[in-house]
Amino acid sequence: MIAFRFEDVPHSRRKCCKAQFSSFIEPFFSQYHRDRCYPGLIFQQGKRKMLQINVPASDFSGLLQAKPSTGNDPDSGKNRPVVKGHADEIKKYIVDRSRKGKPWIVGTLTANIAPKDITILELSRGICLVVIRRGVKLDITDGQHRKLAIHELIESTESHLISDDDFAITLVLEGDFHQCQADFRDMAQTKQLDKSLLLSFGEFSGRVGITKELIKRVPMFLGKTEKIKLSPATKDKLIYTTNFIARFVSCVFTNDPSNQLRDHDVYQASDALVLSLNRFFSECSNTEYIADTTVEELTVDEVAAFKEDCIIGVSVGLEVLGRLLHYIYDTENNYFNEEKVLQLAQIDWSRENQLWKDNVVRIDPKPKNPDKPYKLSTAANAVTDAVKIVKIRLEWI
Repeated sequence: MIAFRFEDVPHSRRKCCKAQFSSFIEPFFSQYHRDRCYPGLIFQQGKRKMLQINVPASDFSGLLQAKPSTGNDPDSGKNRPVVKGHADEIKKYIVDRSRKGKPWIVGTLTANIAPKDITILELSRGICLVVIRRGVKLDITDGQHRKLAIHELIESTESHLISDDDFAITLVLEGDFHQCQADFRDMAQTKQLDKSLLLSFGEFSGRVGITKELIKRVPMFLGKTEKIKLSPATKDKLIYTTNFIARFVSCVFTNDPSNQLRDHDVYQASDALVLSLNRFFSECSNTEYIADTTVEELTVDEVAAFKEDCIIGVSVGLEVLGRLLHYIYDTENNYFNEEKVLQLAQIDWSRENQLWKDNVVRIDPKPKNPDKPYKLSTAANAVTDAVKIVKIRLEWI
């Protein structure tokens, strides 16, 4: 089969086709110039007719409306109650990306309308014109926070950032209130993406970029990090997750596990940290074997034993290490004190070490394995206490 592309048609013929199409469709727009008229596509899904249209940002305020529930009455609206701050997060994302001249994307909104309140001029092969009278509004089924963010942005002094943008709307021809509520429920039943996957697909900047560099350049992490799921499967010989390492990176450079490090240069920061981590992992008796052995050579039992015995094999241990590295980081020179890195490597990072007792390691009164009665505490105060005790032990304070 030979694929047909419009670009392959001679320019003169293309020009003629465009002129013919314009002369054909313009009368429709002229006829409905007092209404809102959009090119659209018709399709069938779930035994209902649906439309796909693209709407300029400036049309949002007058065209779309959300009907969130209020109080303790779900039937008071078609959508869930507004989640405070969520629209602000979307707006900040658009503004930040736009100011930097970087691409951004907002997912398709879904709205509904009773068939009697809309005019569809079917042309051919699912192509149509959708006419919506000025007084008619589309009820949002999915995307109320996106709509609010776009509305507030177009009404603000920074409206120029999105004034030339269009937003896709899937329009369900549905007027039944209870079916609209059911549609919202059905669309909300999506699986939340694990943090590791979100980070793996994140923009290569800040802590995401540094994290990706570490996973690629630090043998302790290479091949031993879960990049998609919530937790690392021991049977797959995985020790860390991308999210574990990202939180560690934030602790290293700001002492705050949630900091995005937007102002940090990826390569300068990662170069310094990679150098120090590789020295630490190769010098530390608890991590030396794991760091120097590829994931192909490691056994499942060895990985399991490491995660069970060494606190660096779990997220809370990485956080303790990250906060200690932050203490010996020279911000101005982008340098970790080499002598103190080696001091950290000489510590016994096993759960049995009394250094961690009653901070990040607690004694389980009813352990499954009496020989290993240790359980971990991930509380913020436990991490703080552990970091302080190490500083005192190493006479840093």
